[in-house]
Amino acid sequence: MAGINPKHFNLQDDPLRYFELFELFLLGEGEKKIEEKVFSGKFICRKSAVLSRSRYHAGMSNTSDFVLMKEDHTLGNLLSEHLKMHPNVHMAGYKIAHPNVPELFIRVQTDGTITPRDVFTSVCEKLINQLEMLHQEFTREWELRRITTAGEQGNMQNGH
Repeated sequence: MAGINPKHFNLQDDPLRYFELFELFLLGEGEKKIEEKVFSGKFICRKSAVLSRSRYHAGMSNTSDFVLMKEDHTLGNLLSEHLKMHPNVHMAGYKIAHPNVPELFIRVQTDGTITPRDVFTSVCEKLINQLEMLHQEFTREWELRRITTAGEQGNMQNGH
């Protein structure tokens, strides 16, 4: 996708490059949407003003990094904020390594009573349910508004 800036893209300039834009959000053949990596980095704690390497865990099973392909800040912020609301989550955050690389990294650390994968799955399922409810409510209100507007227009035409 080198050389394309979607903000300055003009289909008339090069119609073939239009299809390259889909690489930003459609998975390629064999490409996984999500991958979990159990965090194995060192945890460095601060003792007064001096950094100490005395406390670290070489593979904290209560911390995982989730890599979501072809996603951006929209999903990253939504997921990390809802993960933070979970009672067993100590820390959740996300980052996008580079704007031209469509990878979203989400780190989740739990209290150890539940795995990060279980929390992540639970939060995703809850969000899907909430968004489905929002969709249903929005559709219902939209249809009611459409019916009301059509009724008002019918009354005006009949002189009422």
